[in-house]
Order: sequence, then C-alpha cells, then structure tokens
Amino acid sequence: MKIGELARRTACRVETIRFYEKKGMLPPPPRSTGNYRLYGKMHVERLLFIRRCRSLDMTLDEIRRLLQIRDTPQDDCSAVSAFLDGHIRQIGVRIAELQQLRNQLDSLRQLCSGAQTVAQCGILQELDSSGFASD
Repeated sequence: MKIGELARRTACRVETIRFYEKKGMLPPPPRSTGNYRLYGKMHVERLLFIRRCRSLDMTLDEIRRLLQIRDTPQDDCSAVSAFLDGHIRQIGVRIAELQQLRNQLDSLRQLCSGAQTVAQCGILQELDSSGFASD
C-alpha cells in the first residue's frame, strides 16, 4: 500500500509517518518502480504500536527502547515490566507536580473576587510581585 493508505488505516498523518521513518522507528519501505513507498502489514502493526505508546504519553526514546525489545521476541520480557514500572513512577512524579501547580493556582485564585478593577486585582498584584513562590 502507498503512504496515503497507511495513513488512513492507522489514522496517522502522512507527515507523522515520514517523521517516524526519519527517526528510525518505522523502517523504510521498499519502493515501487515508480519510486512510491510500498508499505505492508508490518508497517501497519508497528505504526499502530507507536501510536498506542504515544497515547500512553511515552517519549520517542521510550518507544524506541520498547521497539528494540519488541524486535527480539526470544528474549525475556522482564525488561518490558521494568520499563513500564519506570514510566509509572515518572507519571506519579508528574501528577504530584501538577497537583502542586493546582494548589498554587487555587491559592492565587483566592486573591481576587472579580468585583474590583484590574488595578486592584489581587491575582495580577501577586503575579507582579516576587512574593508568589514557584516552588
């Protein structure tokens, strides 16, 4: 199939498919006599795998590592479990950071009732001052 068909089957933009090829995550397909890229079932499966990993918020480096592991099906899968444990830990850290950010925003929001002029806005005053801690 040509790249447009691959894009339709995987709900992926053509530019994204080319990007994954350039990054070495999707192997370059053979070319037709007319120099068209000809993709096969393996490309569909690999691209769907990449897209699923992206939907789980994995970085390109993380996906590349999983693809390397996936490409050695005879190896022990404990590396996959260890990888996922690390990703779960990273997500936990990000959740804690986002919660802290929300708490800061909630505190900031309490500084203004909205019934004042912009010049009297406690939020803007706090953001203008160095008093609001970012950590």
